[in-house]
Amino acid sequence: MKFKNTLVGLSLAAMSMLAFAQAPIVIKFSHVVAADTPKGKASVFFATRAAELTKGKVKVDVYANSALYKDKEEMEALQLGAVQMLAPSLAKFGPLGVKEFEAFDLPYIMDDYNDLHKVTQGALGASILKKLEPKGIVGLAFWDNGFKSFSAKFPIKSPADMKGKKFRIQSSKVLEEQMRSLGALPQVMAFSEVYQALDTGVVDGTENPHSNMFTQKMHEVQTHMTLTEHGYLGYAVIVNKKFWDGLPADVRGQLEQAMKDSTAFANKIAKEDNDNALEGIKKSGKTKIYTPTKEEKLAFKKAMVPMHKKMESRIGAELIQSIYKETGFDANKL
Repeated sequence: MKFKNTLVGLSLAAMSMLAFAQAPIVIKFSHVVAADTPKGKASVFFATRAAELTKGKVKVDVYANSALYKDKEEMEALQLGAVQMLAPSLAKFGPLGVKEFEAFDLPYIMDDYNDLHKVTQGALGASILKKLEPKGIVGLAFWDNGFKSFSAKFPIKSPADMKGKKFRIQSSKVLEEQMRSLGALPQVMAFSEVYQALDTGVVDGTENPHSNMFTQKMHEVQTHMTLTEHGYLGYAVIVNKKFWDGLPADVRGQLEQAMKDSTAFANKIAKEDNDNALEGIKKSGKTKIYTPTKEEKLAFKKAMVPMHKKMESRIGAELIQSIYKETGFDANKL
């Protein structure tokens, strides 16, 4: 009987070990925007692709709309290992101490997606991601969202219209300076709090790509939007370095391929979603959309581009010049 009990015990232990060995590696992927935004869709695409390529060895659980952590909380949660993967907007890395990412916040430094991808999909973008590693973070990819426009409860046709008005921004010294260059008053606020702040008048306006504005229903509490497309909002997909380095090499390679596929998907749908969101805003009839003339857009450029020079001491003159070289931008020709 004792021998039989020993066999049963060994059998149960073996079964337990087998079950443990077969348990999938779980990745908690947290983000702060709605599930039907480009980032929301791309994160679900990554979860599906990761499961396919690893044959179920990896399970990615996606938490959208600040379900786990808000803007100010998620980076610390990643570094502590409470979540394994995030896709924060690029403005989040300046406060972390990696100020090179703030180059993406510079207004009008990139005019379109072609300019953008020369940076994010090339050696320059890879070198920027590499700077995260001393912070215990591995940068996997850049994902597009879109180009930002201003919205408010009043018409905006020139920088003068924004003078003295409170505009919500992400936590970014560059975005603070951008608003000040327009005479506006920057108000740092978590993304999840913006709708209520706009609705109650805590802030007068904000800046967003169309998809963020539409999916968060900001167009219902903002009466005017001007298509300045003055700045870029994108994301860096990042992972806890200790967790990433501890993965089996074959699994890590499969996840890298899943991320490559997801990045192509994310960037493909970003412009489509923003175009569709703009149409949705128009059809709602709740927000008047204004397209600035060439002269009006030039006035915004002339007001904001000089701040590039001011930010050289913070971001790095060499990096800014490298981006200019990639995109063909010439601040002297304004």
